[in-house]
Amino acid sequence: MQFKRIKLRYRRGLKKNQKRLDAQLSSGEDFIEKNLYGRLHKLKPVRRFVLAWVGLVVLLILLVGAQDISLSGYYQTLSTIPGGIYSEGVPGYFTNSNPIYAQSDANLTISRLIFGSLFTTNNQGQLVGELASNYVVSDQGRIYTVNLKPNLYWQDGQPLTSQDVVFTVDTIENTAADSPLYANWSGISASAPNSTTVVFSLPNVLASFPQNLTVGIIPKHILASIPPDSLRSANFNTISPVGAGPFAMQAVQVKNGDNINEEQVELELKPNPGYVLGEPKLDKFIVNVYADQNQMFADFKSKYLTGMETTDLPPKNITNAGSIVEHSIILRAETMVFFKTSSGILSSQGVRNALVAGTNVPAIVDSLGYPTVEVNEPFLKSQYTYNPNYAQSSYNPATAVNLLNANGWTTIKNGIRYSGNQPLSFTLTAANTYENRLVTNQLKQQWGRLGVLLNVQLLSSSDFATTLSFHQYDAALTSITIGTDPDVYVYWSSTQANATGSDNYNFSEFQDPVADQSLQAGRVSLSPALRAVNYGPFLQEWQAKSPALGLYQPRLLYLTNGPVNGLDANVLNSPVDRLNNVQNWEIRQAKVTDN
Repeated sequence: MQFKRIKLRYRRGLKKNQKRLDAQLSSGEDFIEKNLYGRLHKLKPVRRFVLAWVGLVVLLILLVGAQDISLSGYYQTLSTIPGGIYSEGVPGYFTNSNPIYAQSDANLTISRLIFGSLFTTNNQGQLVGELASNYVVSDQGRIYTVNLKPNLYWQDGQPLTSQDVVFTVDTIENTAADSPLYANWSGISASAPNSTTVVFSLPNVLASFPQNLTVGIIPKHILASIPPDSLRSANFNTISPVGAGPFAMQAVQVKNGDNINEEQVELELKPNPGYVLGEPKLDKFIVNVYADQNQMFADFKSKYLTGMETTDLPPKNITNAGSIVEHSIILRAETMVFFKTSSGILSSQGVRNALVAGTNVPAIVDSLGYPTVEVNEPFLKSQYTYNPNYAQSSYNPATAVNLLNANGWTTIKNGIRYSGNQPLSFTLTAANTYENRLVTNQLKQQWGRLGVLLNVQLLSSSDFATTLSFHQYDAALTSITIGTDPDVYVYWSSTQANATGSDNYNFSEFQDPVADQSLQAGRVSLSPALRAVNYGPFLQEWQAKSPALGLYQPRLLYLTNGPVNGLDANVLNSPVDRLNNVQNWEIRQAKVTDN
């Protein structure tokens, strides 16, 4: 009974609410009918006035919008922003990204992107900290104490400590590892008093030692278990490297072959969020390594590549394109003709002096098509050790002829000089590039006017590298890296002249006891003024004996499809140094409001 009463009471309340709601809706309809629809007829006399105001409001809105669009160019500019995929083309072959082995431009490019080093160089050639914060020199230049930055990590998340630095140095110095950097580190010991400090002990003062600190560091926790004599061929070096650089390996694809060393290799790299100098702004960095530069040019033209480093001059239909940005970056390096002084016709000092005097270097430099600096001695003109008093002979054909006559090359047949029955002839070997073809052609003509029969041998980059390594030439046209420090010991010391050693860079096989003493004295002095004095006897011997012909500072030709913010170097130590600021590169473009 109680339940029925509640149910009836609920129904009566529901009916009352429904009647109240109906009354309110009816009242609202009456109000709208009376105050809106009922008054619409009163708008007719003023409809023109109302339409005019409505039209005016619409017009004002349209004008404000148009003005905003037209003036946006004054307070918005087209700028680069983070993001995007950068695809770079590099000529050559990819064989090894491990920094203790990498030597070619292709290998060095990938190594620099993946591995971090204690220090790098900026656009002025100065050392700046990457994994390290600073170093302190003591014991009159025999001890270098390097302090690492805090909280360093490998790309696999493991801590990077001073033990990894010591392991890197010990591996380089282990002859079983067969690192080409061995000569730079021989006799130098590294120790780790704590996890963030490395102490380098040198057997003797070495003024150029800080440049050694730019080598990439390798992970002990991954590589310590690999025997040193197997390290060069480890998968770590090609398909699974782990470093502390700005980018990490994500994938490797061989495009035109079955092996990683064949025609074209594409390496896909992802940003390292834990990179010590900040996470890269690019979404991805892809390195395409080409054995065939023509294929690289085609891919660049089709915009498959964002940028490319080239050792040859691309076709004009590429370089003349409107969106192409050309970066012609002069290198702290020297392009020279190295005469093999140990054998053959070029073992004659008189012949070498004649060839130098008979070369019009300014004409060769003018023909290059880009502004650069002439080279006329082992030091760059920008270095404090450069001494104009010891520059090679200037162009003087009369002097060249007199020197050849004085050395017995007096008989001329069909324009060629002879000494007895021997013609004045030798072969100049170089890599087959546009620039080298131009230079060798001019040398052939200039020396031909002296009665020299010059044979030119142009090889592929890989074949030339092998020929150069084992000194299998009469003369070689190539470039050597000088950098900012004037230590040129490896290029001119007798200790580096062994033709059977693939890592000996005295390409002229120049051997002179006075020069050797001078080179050694120059590299063990920390005083710039004293170093300049100590190098004097070396320069004097070099000038007198002409082991090489200096030509010019070469350039890095780097082309990009559109602007790359952050790629702004004017002079570099080496081509790979273009990447020293890669974490700040930006390629995406958008309109942004000026602050």
